[in-house]
Amino acid sequence: MIRTLTGAVLALGLGLPAAAADAPAAPAAATPAAKPGPSDRAQIAALEKAFAAAVETKDAGKVMAFYAKKGLFVFDVVPPRAYPSWDAYKKDWEGLFAEAKGPVKIDISDLAIEVSGAMAYSHSIQVLSYEGKTGPTAPVVRVSDVYRKDGGKWRIVHEHVSVPVDLDTGKADLQSKP
Repeated sequence: MIRTLTGAVLALGLGLPAAAADAPAAPAAATPAAKPGPSDRAQIAALEKAFAAAVETKDAGKVMAFYAKKGLFVFDVVPPRAYPSWDAYKKDWEGLFAEAKGPVKIDISDLAIEVSGAMAYSHSIQVLSYEGKTGPTAPVVRVSDVYRKDGGKWRIVHEHVSVPVDLDTGKADLQSKP
């Protein structure tokens, strides 16, 4: 009786007539096991590695490929500090690359990633080194990213870049050590 009721509930849930619940089950066909893909955490780590490589090409279009076109919001350490769209943040990268003389190098360390369904977040320490208007610069920043998986691809939907501040002087600590 329990098997029949359970089968009837299952059959109704699948849109089948309740009588189908009492039909003998057909033997399961052997299907090849699906190859497991990289874990979401590994996909995001690979995204961050590819992001760093894109930054080093000094191509804002390649960098922005890692960000969601819709709904992106970024807090950055440089004015205007808030970038409420993909287009606004692309202009920020274009400005940085135009200012940088010679190569740009980015090092990402202490990357920690947490995933929950189609959303994830990470935090890391990043050092962006380049020759700027006033000479060599290599600020150490803290980066927190929020990702959304859409169409099987992870994209950054929110980013917060910050530096510690000395509260006594009000000055940013651009060479912070963890």
